[in-house]
Amino acid sequence: MLKQIVLSAALLGVSTAALAQSAAAPAAAKPQTQAQAAPALTPEQQAQLREQNTKMEQAALQVALQVDQGKTGSVWDGASSVAKQAVQRDAFVKQVDADRKQAGNLVSRKFATITRSASQGGATPAGYYVNVSFATQFANRKQPIRELISFHLDTDKVWRVAGYTLR
Repeated sequence: MLKQIVLSAALLGVSTAALAQSAAAPAAAKPQTQAQAAPALTPEQQAQLREQNTKMEQAALQVALQVDQGKTGSVWDGASSVAKQAVQRDAFVKQVDADRKQAGNLVSRKFATITRSASQGGATPAGYYVNVSFATQFANRKQPIRELISFHLDTDKVWRVAGYTLR
């Protein structure tokens, strides 16, 4: 199962440089505005980005399925070192499981968005991030809520889970 979550950058077919071109302003990890937009990507880079989006969506879905199955500890076990430094395993499992219990049983999950950001440190550890959002309906909620699964590009060029939240 861990192999389904851990994705190498080589497998994704996108270089860190291409990711950096599509990443948001590094210092604050904020979304880009039109005025700050990165240079236009080449058709090859656009194809690589589409492929990466597909792979990241699939990886996020695998993480969500593990949480659905009560395997939250396995998610943390395969997580990025930035996640492991931010929260202890027991605290991660306890928080995610409590949030999911409060939300109730899964009713539906629909892909919503993929965003990218870069951080130079501070509130968010330095590095590149991909965030995958789903509009997820749970039994105890009237409206779908955002299920956010974040990935960090580790120093070994492998994307690993950096976070899971319900908002």
